[in-house]
Amino acid sequence: MAESTNTTQDNAKNNQDEIALEMMKFIAVQTGYGKAGGATTGFGAIKVGASADQHADALIELFQRCRKTVKEG
Repeated sequence: MAESTNTTQDNAKNNQDEIALEMMKFIAVQTGYGKAGGATTGFGAIKVGASADQHADALIELFQRCRKTVKEG
């Protein structure tokens, strides 16, 4: 039975992560989040000439914010 409970919890967490990922993709596409010179909608763009690492870090930060929102909701 404990294995069944763990599987259910893992599935719920995976579903939350999938929802957070979809939310992150939607926000990133709609606002240009993480792109140089992009968003002015309050999500904050990265400076022009930013490295790929800075773009990745911005998207990871956005994903973490989305996960937190989904978990709290």
